[in-house]
Amino acid sequence: MGTLAIGGDAPISVQTMATTDTRDRDATIEQCRLLQAAGADIVRLAVPDEEAAANLAEIVRAVTIPIVADIHFNHRLALRAIEAGVGGIRINPGNIGSQQRVREVARAAKERGIPIRIGVNGGSLEKDLLAKWGYPAPEAMVESALRHIRMLEEEDFFDIKVSLKASDVPTMVRAYRLAAQSFDYPLHLGVTEAGTLLQGTVKSAAGIGILLAEGIGDTLRVSLTADPVEEIKVGIHILKSLGLRQGGLTLVSCPTCGRCSVDMIEVTERVERALANVKEEIHVAVMGCEVNGPGEAREADVGIAYGHNNVGLLFRKGQIVRRMAADELEGALLEEVEKITAERRNRLPIVQENPR
Repeated sequence: MGTLAIGGDAPISVQTMATTDTRDRDATIEQCRLLQAAGADIVRLAVPDEEAAANLAEIVRAVTIPIVADIHFNHRLALRAIEAGVGGIRINPGNIGSQQRVREVARAAKERGIPIRIGVNGGSLEKDLLAKWGYPAPEAMVESALRHIRMLEEEDFFDIKVSLKASDVPTMVRAYRLAAQSFDYPLHLGVTEAGTLLQGTVKSAAGIGILLAEGIGDTLRVSLTADPVEEIKVGIHILKSLGLRQGGLTLVSCPTCGRCSVDMIEVTERVERALANVKEEIHVAVMGCEVNGPGEAREADVGIAYGHNNVGLLFRKGQIVRRMAADELEGALLEEVEKITAERRNRLPIVQENPR
């Protein structure tokens, strides 16, 4: 997808979808830039009509992140998006009419080197497949995907990605497992209509995490009824928690208990906000007990542990660096983080997020 590699040994990419109306060109450009700054690798845009399609070329020129055009039913919009230079299109070949229309889209995409994502959704399967299987079964979803894949392959088009999304986590997991056994195209993971920030995060982490841990998946989107920046944050954290992405903050903090002498929730949230934009790989610990803190967080690059009587510890890799007043710990921690990240910024080679 342009300069972004998908599939094979390429790093797993995090995608989100802009919430702006693509017909509002300036607002869409601004949001794409914000999403890229937050860590997105790909941004998908809804293209519901000609007015939206007419803005794509300028949007693509104005940003440096790959743009995917989301098309439903209208093959002319797909052709307009391809002409505009998007990085990819999401369309189901079976929903745009005759095989001749599929041929037009496939040829145009092939000439420009633009991949097509086939997006199967458990909530919008073909009527004959629902009649055959009785419900949106994983087998029905994979059969739908294979049907669309064949339509493109018949046109000698093979630059394909596939998604098989459902709002039910077990269904989604079974569908992707079956797909991984049925064809070898890159898979875009996601739990569709996952819900609000809390519920959607849990469902997405469960479904996407299971599959990634099994080696299934090449790109992902965490679908939340929330600011799309939150989708990116959750997606990145899923990858980091599985050791599939490097860079940025990994925060270890104790779950708090009656031994804590400070408001651990408030302190930890302040530290997280202060370090939200760190790009270098850094593991930080905020612990509420000076007895167990350094030992339990010994893998952290740097950490603090609060004790009683307004005393606490600053430690690195589990080793105590110094004792100090508890109200000085937070500032000392941020200073240590700055020293470590400055050292890593100046060290070559630097590990970047999703190197290409």
